[in-house]
Amino acid sequence: MKKQHEKEKLQRGLDNRHIQLIALGGAIGVGLFYGSSSTIQTAGPSILISYLVGGLVIFTIMRALGEMAVDEPVSGSFSSYANRYLGPFAGYLTGWTYWFMWVVVGMAELTVVGVYVNYWFPDIPQWVSALVALVLISMINIANVKAFGEFEFWFALIKVVAIIGMILVGLGIILFGLGNGGNPIGFDNLWVHGGFVPNGVSGILMSLVLVMFSFGGVELVGITAGEAKNPQKSIPSAINNVVWRILIFYIAALGIMMVLYPWNEIGTNGSPFVLIFDKIGIPGAAHIINFVVLTAALSAFNSGLFSTGRMLYNLSLQNNGPKYFGKLNRYGTPRRGILFSSSILLLAVFLNYIVPEKVFIYISSVATVAVITSWTIILITQLKFRQSKTKDEVNKLAFKMPLHPISTYLALAFLALVIVLMAFIEGMRIALVVAPIWFLILYVGYRMKKKNSVESSSENENVG
Repeated sequence: MKKQHEKEKLQRGLDNRHIQLIALGGAIGVGLFYGSSSTIQTAGPSILISYLVGGLVIFTIMRALGEMAVDEPVSGSFSSYANRYLGPFAGYLTGWTYWFMWVVVGMAELTVVGVYVNYWFPDIPQWVSALVALVLISMINIANVKAFGEFEFWFALIKVVAIIGMILVGLGIILFGLGNGGNPIGFDNLWVHGGFVPNGVSGILMSLVLVMFSFGGVELVGITAGEAKNPQKSIPSAINNVVWRILIFYIAALGIMMVLYPWNEIGTNGSPFVLIFDKIGIPGAAHIINFVVLTAALSAFNSGLFSTGRMLYNLSLQNNGPKYFGKLNRYGTPRRGILFSSSILLLAVFLNYIVPEKVFIYISSVATVAVITSWTIILITQLKFRQSKTKDEVNKLAFKMPLHPISTYLALAFLALVIVLMAFIEGMRIALVVAPIWFLILYVGYRMKKKNSVESSSENENVG
């Protein structure tokens, strides 16, 4: 029976509705609810331009990933493609960097869960809430992929409903004076406080860094390809919808915030979401939003743990990770990879309270570059993917990258610009120092792995 399980593949248990909400949930983080004020302060109303430009670049990246994912729907996605088209080291670097990114993000999300639970139950220690969340989400991920899909579907839906509610209520206040004595507010706040571009072009440029980081997670769609019931249908649908989702959930939501309140005052009096619901007299607005951001944190952690398990499983199949992670349980889930990631996260919850804050920030900085690294490798891999195809094979691709290869090169240039801009933002410069160290560690690890593999093969030949 054991051998039979080892030969089993990941189960295709994700329906189209799961894929759609996973894609949507990946693009909507806790940052939109509580972190949006910092991006608004950087660029003012012109932050809408930043999100529009960033959204188009993300769409390009997702179409590059989608072209490969539809043609080759495998678990591990871009790490697997990098391994095949760019070489073993590219697959090794991509897989382990992406795994580490989600572990670091998971550390942050678990800590946030404790903070939100404390809002209602201040006597419960934060580590207890974090531990309960870790155990609960780990059990859901180990059960089967459909359990993960259902959990993610409903928790992502809560975020979606909250944002749509905020947009509709905001429009009611702006256009019809809802909660404002029937006096429409109008759109003047978008340009009367220093103009639409109050901090100049430099404000737009600097905000691009924060904007792109907020999109981290959209590539989760590619990770699900190996477990989607009908990837040829669900993946293109989810990816094509990314742009209008970004337009609605970021541009519309932030636009309404800045219409209702002067951009330079947003964030000084609490969450803009709470203020908007309070304005029309919804009782317990703060409690509602606290519930929403709690589910958003759990959703992000759920997706992250899902990704780490699949990435370790795929690294094992590539011979870029321990064979231990290449075995599935009877439900077809990579239990060993999930439990390993959970054990690291358990340690992280403990370390979060004893290590100096700066150490935690230094480690987290790797995660910021990891997203850019993953997107860059997706784009480069797509170029190699196309080069490997004959003209007839390219014509038969079901989900072609639009404007190839110009769109790919433009997206790569944009990501390079974002990396350069990080050098001008205090607090992010450290990422440009820590990231090369991380990549060096991975390179040394890869060379050692390769050396051990060669020595092992030589010993086997001698024994033979």
